[in-house]
Amino acid sequence: MSSLLVTRRGTAFAAALMSASLLLTACGGDSDDTGGKTAGTPGGKAAETRSVKAENGTVEIPAAPRRIVTIGNTNLPFIDLGGKPVGVTEVSDAELGVLPKEQKTAYEAAEVVGSSGGDVDLEKLAALKPDLILVQFHANDWDKVGKRLESIAPTVLWGLDTEWKAFAGEIAEAGNVTDELGRQKAEFEKKVARIKKTYRTTVDDTKFVDVSRGDWSDPGTFYIADIGCSEIARDDIGLDLPAAAEGKDPLAYESLPFERIGELSTYDVITYPVDAEGRPTEPFVPVTRTNTWKALPTVSSGRAVGVFCPGNNSYGPVNRYLDSLDGALAALAGKL
Repeated sequence: MSSLLVTRRGTAFAAALMSASLLLTACGGDSDDTGGKTAGTPGGKAAETRSVKAENGTVEIPAAPRRIVTIGNTNLPFIDLGGKPVGVTEVSDAELGVLPKEQKTAYEAAEVVGSSGGDVDLEKLAALKPDLILVQFHANDWDKVGKRLESIAPTVLWGLDTEWKAFAGEIAEAGNVTDELGRQKAEFEKKVARIKKTYRTTVDDTKFVDVSRGDWSDPGTFYIADIGCSEIARDDIGLDLPAAAEGKDPLAYESLPFERIGELSTYDVITYPVDAEGRPTEPFVPVTRTNTWKALPTVSSGRAVGVFCPGNNSYGPVNRYLDSLDGALAALAGKL
């Protein structure tokens, strides 16, 4: 599944994150006016380069890039890995709000060159004189501006369907932050192994369902989450969670009316989204206020547990999710 956070219903879950009509402003001069030579500019190449494979082919990039601009879904994974971009595109307040302090500082220190809706000011981007551009957005957008980006600096593209572990690894390789990747990956593997060992019986014998609701959801609706962090719980931890049939749209794309909350009683455990303080997320609060939710035996017996998911496209936020999942599974002791 893709590295994207779940942020839209239906097919918009993917495309709306970095979609449509990038702003095609004039780029001005692309050369380095300071006299330096930047890879990808008309003036010449950096002394040392290396090749990376990307959606847009094999790209020659600086061996140790210094001025990196991140576009779209590459912003936070690069920063999570210790990167300090000189340019970024906007992220939502919700995403920014759950970042660790040092990562928020790194993001806010960068120049914003585009909106969260997908518009990128190419002239502003070029003025930063980047030696590398990291970008993930829809293929249609690449067709519109890919060549323009490549004329500014070497550009590494990822498609929206890139699996999150591959995404994190390839960003680390391109951005020269592999040391932090190795540390985070080892931490991830340790947490997964611990959870599987500690809660083996619960994992093997319990029927789970992960439910959620977003600020984009229609009033009076929720959905069953089978992508995002719940995908990690299912595929890496082994929780028995519902998923769409092969070749079908994710269950998360279907809005369910509150009248169907009662159907959740067929599951042993319900997980639902909470913030870093353990409170139901604002969009999910309407679900918890319904009489149907309150009447669920799963809820009244304490088998509905909140889990915090700050993101699922890099190891840092996934590790924080695993810590929350660990706590949620521990809270089920004696209740199953």
